Amino acid sequence: MNKIASLSIASLVLTLGLAPAAHAANPTDPQIAAIVVAANTVDIDAGKQAQSKTRNKDVRAFAKQMVTDHTSVNKQASALVKKLHVTPEANDTSKSLSEGGATTLAKLGKLSGKEYDKAYVDNEVTYHQTVIDAVDKTLIPSASNADLKALLVKVRPVLEEHLEHAKKLQAGLK
Repeated sequence: MNKIASLSIASLVLTLGLAPAAHAANPTDPQIAAIVVAANTVDIDAGKQAQSKTRNKDVRAFAKQMVTDHTSVNKQASALVKKLHVTPEANDTSKSLSEGGATTLAKLGKLSGKEYDKAYVDNEVTYHQTVIDAVDKTLIPSASNADLKALLVKVRPVLEEHLEHAKKLQAGLK
């Protein structure tokens, strides 16, 4: 098995492993806040790494967009939790997201060139689909605060745009 295939499978297993954790119990609003921040931070870090590693202008532009958009969501989430006087509460899902992100970054960091680009974009497709599923099936239904729920609903179409963009990139990298 080549590095790309093993990384893609590892990413898929990691990501799918997060899905049950996200759906296991209804998270509280402070837990949702921690999950949102962790999920965005993972993609910010991956985007920063991609910007520094890729030589592909389309992958670089996508990575830059991921950093910009996910940083914006984290700023909105931080402003909201301050307004609501809520402290994000670390939980199994937020911890798994952070740990999984670090593992994926380390694996991606060992790749270069087209191999890196394909693995990064494959991971972005899988990651965004899983995050969308968690937003739809767990986070929005579990959010009790109307402002938090509204933020999740507002961000969801952006996640869908990211997924579609990543899929287009993925098709071009084969």
